Amino acid sequence: MNKSEIGLNAGKVWQLLSDYAKWSYGALKKKSGLEDKELGAALGWLAREDKIEMYEDNGELYVSLGVNVYIG
Repeated sequence: MNKSEIGLNAGKVWQLLSDYAKWSYGALKKKSGLEDKELGAALGWLAREDKIEMYEDNGELYVSLGVNVYIG
């Protein structure tokens, strides 16, 4: 896995999250077809870019698009 692959996988996850729903990690993994390490890297990429929000509920990780509002 290289940066290019991680970026492509991040784009795939971004597209899934574009419905603005809250997705469970398991649902994202199943729908994206990515392995754990690939999905983890993609989520890390999106988190580093401040594009997603992550929540944990009853031991399950949930992910949704972040809402960034800049005033200036």
